Amino acid sequence: MTTLDARDNGRAIAAMLAANAVFMVNDALVKAVGIGMPLGQVMALRGAFAFALLLVACQAVGVFRRMDRLFQPAVLLRTALETTASFLYLYALLHLPVANSAAILQALPLVVTAGAAVFLGAPVGWRRWLAILIGLAGVMLIIRPGLEGFSGWALVTLSSVVFMGARDLVTRRIPPDVHTFGISIMTIFTVAVLGGVISVSNVFPDLGGWKTPDLSELVLLALCAGLLVAGYILLIMAVRIGDISVVAPFRYSSVLWAMGMGFLLFGEVPDRLTLLGTGIIIATGVYMFLRERRVARLGRQAAAVAAPAVAPGPVDLTDSGTLAGDASLADERPRA
Repeated sequence: MTTLDARDNGRAIAAMLAANAVFMVNDALVKAVGIGMPLGQVMALRGAFAFALLLVACQAVGVFRRMDRLFQPAVLLRTALETTASFLYLYALLHLPVANSAAILQALPLVVTAGAAVFLGAPVGWRRWLAILIGLAGVMLIIRPGLEGFSGWALVTLSSVVFMGARDLVTRRIPPDVHTFGISIMTIFTVAVLGGVISVSNVFPDLGGWKTPDLSELVLLALCAGLLVAGYILLIMAVRIGDISVVAPFRYSSVLWAMGMGFLLFGEVPDRLTLLGTGIIIATGVYMFLRERRVARLGRQAAAVAAPAVAPGPVDLTDSGTLAGDASLADERPRA
């Protein structure tokens, strides 16, 4: 590794750590505001502030020059999935410790890998399937169905993770010329609209209604919006300037931030089973990532070895070596 590579990776790691920090602070502040304000109103106001910030960013990078790109079926489906996932996650967050919600969220890479294997035909060997099952066992230790300490809200959080997994699979179908800020502003606008609808309707009576926010609540919601947008930008920086194999494991630092914020703001202390389950999820997630990298590297080596054996002449793009290499790289794409 060169000095430049090490410096880039250092900046990428710092960006990933900062992104996780601001996301967890955002979650904790949303929960704090949600204690005294209906969730629909929280979603609407935070979304309005975030939409205004992203509007400026999108204008600066020229997203609106190709507005038609934001209304493709894949973008619209992703927006619907992310909006559903955000609502479920925030709804459950009001009733669960912050650390528990964050720990269950770490099962997302396991869900994405399983979904890619089942629905996209991605090659997943027995080792990674075993890691998925062990990781889900860790989730069950946190949820504890049928045991003392069980909360149905943990299942709501887990369902949000399933929608997030579907979102990430759909994201792979979005053309690369659709800007990240454009996708983000579609989601934030839809979440804000959903919050407004919940506020003025009786679909969810315990989440609806509207109260006149005081200055401190408006400041906190504006801060949440700023943190949300900053988190998006830092995450993009992390995956673009550094080696993803070095940076990705640091995403699990969000659990530590969540534990700290939960303790400082709400006096929440995770019990032993939650800590054990969290450790299992993180360990299997890191193993899955390292295993995927190894499989990708072996695929590239196999393709390189097979290439000289091809008879001279025009390049055949359907060559099995080329396809094997592409398939092995499919799981390497950064996950939002």
